[in-house]
Amino acid sequence: MTGSVERMPERGMRGTVERIVWPHSVPQACEDLIHAGARLQMAYAWFPRPGQPPEVIYLADRAPHQPFELLRCSLTHEAQELPSMTPRIPLLGWYEREVHELCGIAFHGHPEPRPLVLHEGARPPLPPLDPRYQPTEMMPYTESPWDLPPLEGDDVQVLPFGPVRADVLESAQIVFYYVGEAILHCHPRLFFKHRGMEKRFEGLAPAMGALIAERISGIDSVAHTLAYCQAVEAACTCEVPVRALYLRSILAELERLYNHLYYLGHLCHTTTLKVGEAQGKLLAEQCKQINGSLTGSRFLRSLIAPGGLRRDLDVAELPAKLRALEPEIFRYMESLEQTNSHLDRLMTTGHLPQQIAFDQGATGPVKRASGIQHDLRVDHPYAAYDRLAFEIPVRTDGDAHARVQIRMEEIRNTLLLLFAAVDAIPDGPVRVECEPAPRAEGLGWCEGARGSTYYCIHIGQEGRLARVKVKSASFSNWRVFPFTVHDTNMMDYAINEASFGLTMAGCDR
Repeated sequence: MTGSVERMPERGMRGTVERIVWPHSVPQACEDLIHAGARLQMAYAWFPRPGQPPEVIYLADRAPHQPFELLRCSLTHEAQELPSMTPRIPLLGWYEREVHELCGIAFHGHPEPRPLVLHEGARPPLPPLDPRYQPTEMMPYTESPWDLPPLEGDDVQVLPFGPVRADVLESAQIVFYYVGEAILHCHPRLFFKHRGMEKRFEGLAPAMGALIAERISGIDSVAHTLAYCQAVEAACTCEVPVRALYLRSILAELERLYNHLYYLGHLCHTTTLKVGEAQGKLLAEQCKQINGSLTGSRFLRSLIAPGGLRRDLDVAELPAKLRALEPEIFRYMESLEQTNSHLDRLMTTGHLPQQIAFDQGATGPVKRASGIQHDLRVDHPYAAYDRLAFEIPVRTDGDAHARVQIRMEEIRNTLLLLFAAVDAIPDGPVRVECEPAPRAEGLGWCEGARGSTYYCIHIGQEGRLARVKVKSASFSNWRVFPFTVHDTNMMDYAINEASFGLTMAGCDR
């Protein structure tokens, strides 16, 4: 065995340029990707065969309009360790910890060797994503103390906030180290309601997997289902009809529209702008009602399927309904940008420097608000986005106000995209058969309202799902978020968290 990297162009995950590396050559292979201008997106592991050592896969974005790069590292025995790449590529920190806990692979040299997904006290008999682990088996727990960073300084206090929090916020615990109102350090404890969604895909027919994908995060149903179905279609090499591609883009933009409007309303709640909160949430509700009248589902569910759509949609009346709402949306956004009491709470709050956004793996509006221009709809077009022209808004301030401005601009772009898509949509079928090939693999992606969502799927010998890996936008942005909390104050915390537009369901999976 040598440390050389071997290209494997004729097999493997479709939609990628794939290379196989030996465990000891992982660092050099990752360095080669970085020097070539590629961007690592995630790492995960799976077990190609029950009882055999797992395989670790690294996914990288090479460049706009270029295939994704995939490094495949097969371990020679179950106890083998890999060198941690987190010191060099910080965004891989959570992925390596997740792989360690769920697949049993240790990463030596990891700077954060604390539990992430499985809290202290979890004692699974096997790694939970090992195919031999029975999904109905209760995981044993023993009482164990929290593994928190050590406390230094007599005047420093610790405040565990959550996991049950005020209002209807999802379960999460934020441990603050603070002096007076000043936050010195923020330590998030998430995954209280981890549902093992990736495990739930195992053994399902690919068509049934779409039902799981759209339930991972209810307000990102289209983004998850679309990324999943595109991964299945890549594995099956089926060609989706053009009309279905346009309808998929329309559904994705409708999901973006109501999410961004609700986001603006919820942010007003944290700045105590009650009228702004009511207006934003009312506009989001009116968009959901349009969704319901168009599709039968306010959250646009049960439509996207491998091969296209489950049924056709009549979108002829959609532009008129949106145009009736458009002036109210624009007036609402203009009012927010002219309300000083609101703006004062947003400007300079939760500053995210561009380098930290890049290093820690920020995505979506959060990344673009810190000066990084990246949007999968443009850089790696899917659905009908290669037929629809639009601009990617970017800001450089990196604060809560910049994140608001990105979403406001995206609302304007979304309306233009919807009008253009309805105007250009052709007639024709909306679905083709999508038969899975044994031992096929595929990659799919989508730029949702919160950022990039990726799905990697592995189909087993009998044509059923053997492994589905989900990279969600909220998983990425929850890792980034604490870096904007350190050295801030308690009064701004809720505003800062709301400005990220995070969901626990998308993170917990």
